[in-house]
Amino acid sequence: MPSAKPAIELYTDGACSGNPGPGGWAYITRNRGTDAVAERSGGEPATTNNRMELMSVIEGLVDLDEPSRVELYSDSQYVCRGLSEWLDQWMARGWKLGRSGNRDVKNVDLWKRLDELRRVHELSTHWIRGHNDHPENDRCDELAVAAAARFSQ
Repeated sequence: MPSAKPAIELYTDGACSGNPGPGGWAYITRNRGTDAVAERSGGEPATTNNRMELMSVIEGLVDLDEPSRVELYSDSQYVCRGLSEWLDQWMARGWKLGRSGNRDVKNVDLWKRLDELRRVHELSTHWIRGHNDHPENDRCDELAVAAAARFSQ
């Protein structure tokens, strides 16, 4: 029996001018049932690229009106592998890295928020090569870079 949840494509990207530095995030959503498309961007004056990559996913998921089946497309291995491979291990190890557990996972606040959101939405991750003529990825990059630039002036 097909899921009653809406099927959503979520394209995301983050950008940072310096690392740390002014940063921007952006996402595009496409509802597969209605073909409705939305895009949004924002940023922070002092951040890192990885935080902006995570924020793009968080903002895209938060803005969905209801629990959905989400196909996430990102050019960030950090995001894709974090969600599909690492997150459960990090939580099981008390947010520590490696076998020795002597290093903290970075951006724990954002990973915890993503963990909450993946419990609301059915999430599948897909890595796409950045800057490779992928229209939605290119548009997200353009929006994220513009958002970061607003903090550089």
